Amino acid sequence: MKNRIEEIRNEKGIRQEDLARLMGVSRQTISSLENGRYNPSILLAHKIAQYFGMTIEEVFIFEEE
Repeated sequence: MKNRIEEIRNEKGIRQEDLARLMGVSRQTISSLENGRYNPSILLAHKIAQYFGMTIEEVFIFEEE
């Protein structure tokens, strides 16, 4: 699954550390999400999308293999 977290975060001027704190996860978790090394729980995906005022589908791109 791909995502636009880094792109959206940079557009809004939010640091990884700040997003991580707001989401209740580590900065490493945000970094892993952005680099595609980690797929979030549905709860975390929802929290991130809600924080950005977007739908999950606008932030996360599901690609069938």
